[in-house]
Amino acid sequence: MLMLRSITTLFLIGFLSFTVADDISIGSFSQRDLSGWQEKEFSGQTHYTLSPYKKHFVLASLSSNSASGLFKTVDIDLNKTPIIHWSWKIKSTLNSNNERIKSGDDFAARIYIVFSDGPFFWQTRTLNYVWANQAPTGEHWPNPFTSNAQMFAIQSGDDKANQWQAESRNVLKDIQILFGKKITDIKAIAIMTDTDQTGATAQAWFGDIWFSDQ
Repeated sequence: MLMLRSITTLFLIGFLSFTVADDISIGSFSQRDLSGWQEKEFSGQTHYTLSPYKKHFVLASLSSNSASGLFKTVDIDLNKTPIIHWSWKIKSTLNSNNERIKSGDDFAARIYIVFSDGPFFWQTRTLNYVWANQAPTGEHWPNPFTSNAQMFAIQSGDDKANQWQAESRNVLKDIQILFGKKITDIKAIAIMTDTDQTGATAQAWFGDIWFSDQ
């Protein structure tokens, strides 16, 4: 059992910070690097800090009746590197009766994929990978505030709370499924923990984020 725990610990450290030469690094949190990330406040301020974990660092977020996010402008060619990788952990989900309506649109952890469907600012679209409160893993639905955003439940509920989860998604395919269009260029990536609709408190942690060809 001790050996199994040691192997598991090494694996977790690895997926928190694993990239190779041809990958495109977006968030190098394990290296204590927040360069290029900017904060966008919507309603109050979620606190984001680089926090030590094992021999590396992770991005920790704490939201209390607030909603602000970190975003980074990027230029990703999904024809070459369509796969996004990240890891995350939450303390717990939120007591939201219906996350498909405005009053329930809060999540302990989100990863935003921002892209454009045309030359004008109102054609900006977002794909939201969320740790859902109740919606089953794999479900998706329109954001209740704007038709320009789609929500996608990557994890759900508290069964895996307080456990690091490693994720990989084919963004090119997900956008085509959810928006019905082949979009090949990504303009920004964002992270958010938000609780402004429920007035609750939520905590989450994020490992490195990167794109690869597979």
